[in-house]
Amino acid sequence: MSNSVSEPRRTAAAVGAPRGAGSKTPKQGKTMLGAEAVVASLEAEGVDTVFGYPGGQAIKLYDALYDSQQINHVLARHEQGAVHMADGYARSTGRPGVAIVTSGPGATNTVTGIATAYMDSVPLVVITGQVPRAVIGTDSFQESDIVGITMPVVKHSFLLQSTDELTRTIREAFHIAVTGRPGPVLIDVPSDLAGAKMVFEYPDEVNLPSYKPTYRGNAKQVRAACKLIDASKRPLLYVGGGVISANASEELAALSSLMQIPVVTTLMGKGGVPASHPLNLGAVGMHGAKYSNLAMTECDLLIACGARFSDRVTGRLSEFAPFAQVIHIDIDPAEIGKVREAQVPIVGDLKGVLAAMVEQLRKDGAAPADSEWLERIGKWHERYPFYHPNVGDATDEIVPEVVLKKLSDKLDPRASIVTTEVGQHQMWAHQFVDREVPRSFLSSGGLGTMGFGFPAAIGAAVAHPRKTVVCIAGDGSFQMNSQEMATASINGANVKVLILDNRCLGMVHQWQKLFYDKRYSQTLLEPVPDFVKLADAYGWQGRRIADPAQVDAALDEMLASEGPYLLDVAISREQNVYPMVAPGAALDNIMGAIDVAVGAVRTDMPAGAQNPPTVSPCAQLDAQFGGRWEFNPEDVGQRMERSAAEAAGLAQKTAPEAGEEA
Repeated sequence: MSNSVSEPRRTAAAVGAPRGAGSKTPKQGKTMLGAEAVVASLEAEGVDTVFGYPGGQAIKLYDALYDSQQINHVLARHEQGAVHMADGYARSTGRPGVAIVTSGPGATNTVTGIATAYMDSVPLVVITGQVPRAVIGTDSFQESDIVGITMPVVKHSFLLQSTDELTRTIREAFHIAVTGRPGPVLIDVPSDLAGAKMVFEYPDEVNLPSYKPTYRGNAKQVRAACKLIDASKRPLLYVGGGVISANASEELAALSSLMQIPVVTTLMGKGGVPASHPLNLGAVGMHGAKYSNLAMTECDLLIACGARFSDRVTGRLSEFAPFAQVIHIDIDPAEIGKVREAQVPIVGDLKGVLAAMVEQLRKDGAAPADSEWLERIGKWHERYPFYHPNVGDATDEIVPEVVLKKLSDKLDPRASIVTTEVGQHQMWAHQFVDREVPRSFLSSGGLGTMGFGFPAAIGAAVAHPRKTVVCIAGDGSFQMNSQEMATASINGANVKVLILDNRCLGMVHQWQKLFYDKRYSQTLLEPVPDFVKLADAYGWQGRRIADPAQVDAALDEMLASEGPYLLDVAISREQNVYPMVAPGAALDNIMGAIDVAVGAVRTDMPAGAQNPPTVSPCAQLDAQFGGRWEFNPEDVGQRMERSAAEAAGLAQKTAPEAGEEA
């Protein structure tokens, strides 16, 4: 490996230099307005695209932007959309996304986008106009304390007080956003400073004594981790979004291959390991594969790489990976030990740490454990596959798993980017859309932001005009920011939107079905709007399908189209995302996993059950898989609030007699 513990990742940002011209810009030393200095600073940082929406207190910034020959501005139709676009740009490129908005409601409309980026460690620089310094705190027109409002969801924030600090502040903002654990930084610019004259001097260096991210992993801890790996019989790599942020995919694959360690990935880690890699088990957690969850439960060593032990991965924490010692590698020391104690904590850049581990293991002559662990996982994989060719055979309705599997097969994984909204469709995409390279799957993981995926797709399409960009959406999520169809149309963003349209808020509807006695409170949506007519109104192409025989041709038409395209795919409200770990349940307590031992149907046989039935006892519940159990026969879908006694009584009252069909 070219990297070692003595050679941590050294990007221009990591050593404190701008990514653009910096002080070598031709504008250095010139007198200009503060607003012009803001734009010149963005140019000095190498920014080529800004997303935003103008307003009264940002008008000077926009006036200065008018003259920029370097920066392309994408006008969103809502400030939240603008920040999500900047986020999609950042996730797909690795460069910081930039958004500019005005004060008051313009600034407050950015909060959801900023929080989304913060939760998923995405580098953003958000510049907000502010009322003049003299009236801050007087409740003047369109004033809001955006620094105070966003303080919990930014990596850092600045309220400019003088033109003397303007260029230094912007230099620091970009440095903070992209170094260490990436995240959003906010700069609030009072409009009187934007109109004040100053001499433009852009610094190349950053001096932040209190901010020194640790890149080099402790050598003693690296050696300790390698000893655990060498001694382990059932090791597992648990990979999160940090592998993508650190550009550490090659090093991760090298460690996995060297020691024959299987890999499970979080939603944020998808694409960090090629789907085709023979040791990649794929999705883990609440809607992960049964074989991945069993591997997590049975492993004796868990190597967490840039992952934060989210509750959607761990399930019931007291029963999570009960036999495992933990190696936790993260550049953010606050994450280590926050949820699960680590026997070997390593703070550092994942790329350098993994490379050092590979080097140390080779030096020690370490060898993989015997093949028993991989053979065991292989048997789970064969018995509990994510997908089965018979899915959809017994129904005349479109099955979402089939649609997304077909879409995956039609996409070039190296020349496409997939974004998702949030809900059932997001989990189906995670399960069935294969990704081979990092930064090709963009999804809101930590915050679960409905309305993220579509504007993020626009940001990705602007950054990668030659790639196919597909947003997988639900009809509920898409309507959160559907006004950005105008942005896509006007800016020529070649985005494709595939709506899995079940006319309900699918994931909440599923929980109501399984755990709340089918009390569908406010999750059923009326059949409005007509998405094809909406597409036409915005100058898009569009089509609606409801017949499984139409799926292939419709996908081909969407992918071959020039310009934005919306494909509205009608699916049943009764479709559920499986497998599923119920909220609060242990990770190996999995319902809805396909089990080829009982006829390739979905079943939630209790873990460890002996002599599984040859036919699903609930064959009439859902014919699309030849039958499935939707919940444990003893769990009749009781509401979470009921007491255990009530639940037990209800189960006894409704339980079928022996030999009777459920």
